[in-house]
Amino acid sequence: MIFVESTNQEKVQIKDKKFELYISEDEIQKSIQTVAKRINTDYKGEEIIFVGVLNGAFMFAADLIKDIDLECEISFVKVTSYKGTSSTGKVHELIGLTTDIKDKHVVILEDIVDSGLTLSKLYSMIDHNAPKSVQVATLLYKPDAFKGKYPPKYVGIEIPNKFIVGYGLDYMEVGRNTREIYKIIE
Repeated sequence: MIFVESTNQEKVQIKDKKFELYISEDEIQKSIQTVAKRINTDYKGEEIIFVGVLNGAFMFAADLIKDIDLECEISFVKVTSYKGTSSTGKVHELIGLTTDIKDKHVVILEDIVDSGLTLSKLYSMIDHNAPKSVQVATLLYKPDAFKGKYPPKYVGIEIPNKFIVGYGLDYMEVGRNTREIYKIIE
């Protein structure tokens, strides 16, 4: 359960952790519109398939797709590498890709890219299906935490390597249902 300490939601408590407001709803939406404009420009006249990564990217995917003016499809995969507030380093595929992506442009939609472990697994899975191209769009990117091979091309907001929650991001599966993003209070 989320406990709100003030009416303007400057601080929230989720389970045993406290968080403070970090990124406003307005800033999130503006960054999504910027990402959508770049994708629309880069893929003008092309058909693309968005692959949203569940559970976290569902809100980002839903808001981004509203600003895409290209012919497109959307599919979802589910992988996980988190336990609590840190990455486990082990990626588990839970739900696979069911859409035919052969010879098509694919844009992976992530809520956040930090270590890059999830992206490595997804790239491997998607590349096996011979797409025309693969790129990554993410709402949030932690460049200081990134260890992967495939940095995102489309980034909404770069952030430091701190744990955050809200707008699809969770702490122990709770806290996804806020319009803003909160950072942990250490």
